[in-house]
Amino acid sequence: MSLKGKRIVVLGGTSGIGLAVALSAAREGAALVVGSSKKQRVDEALSKLPEGSEGNVVDLSDSASIEGFFDKVGEFDHLVYTAGESLLLKSLESVDLAEAKRFFDTRYWGAYASAKFGVPHIRAGGSVTFTSGTASIRPHPNWSIVAGALSGMEGLTRALAVELAPIRVNVVTPGLVKTPLWGEMDSADREQLYKGASEGLPVRHVGEAEEIAQAYLYLMNQTYVTGQVLVTDGGGSLV
Repeated sequence: MSLKGKRIVVLGGTSGIGLAVALSAAREGAALVVGSSKKQRVDEALSKLPEGSEGNVVDLSDSASIEGFFDKVGEFDHLVYTAGESLLLKSLESVDLAEAKRFFDTRYWGAYASAKFGVPHIRAGGSVTFTSGTASIRPHPNWSIVAGALSGMEGLTRALAVELAPIRVNVVTPGLVKTPLWGEMDSADREQLYKGASEGLPVRHVGEAEEIAQAYLYLMNQTYVTGQVLVTDGGGSLV
């Protein structure tokens, strides 16, 4: 059970958790292919990854773009999907339905299409690892869209684990993590968010992307796990 010599595709692999997964897998000797919607982000990620790593621009809200991406990539061993837009936190009363549907385009349908077009290229013994979040377990007010999309990812994981067997399909469910996802917040508010969360978590600190990345590496390496939701939230769902 080693990633050495394995070829791994990370969609959303140019920042945050996705980049941390790519960097961690590269340290284990894997060959990386990262995908993102912006060439600048792809180039920045490649500058941090080992020589020989690959990167391509892909619009994860466009199924044709996703299909073309995988046709270009060819055969590989593991697919990791961490892509997602900024959180859409609005009340049922105030949300625009078109906006709500767009939120699912990358978070859910992008992952679905990536499995559809990526799985035919996965070698024997390979896997798919999706990304959810603890809003699927303990949503807050105004999180209905986010919680719906994340819960959908967990249901999709279980269904595809059965349908795509023996390819393994799992999902990582992080809690609060220091990533660019919170970059639109005022810096003082963001630090207050992290501080308050740290004090309430059993582990007494907010997650770092590098910590969460280890969950993805585990699921790629662990050949006897499929259809599972791996919660990595510092104990947040317990308190």
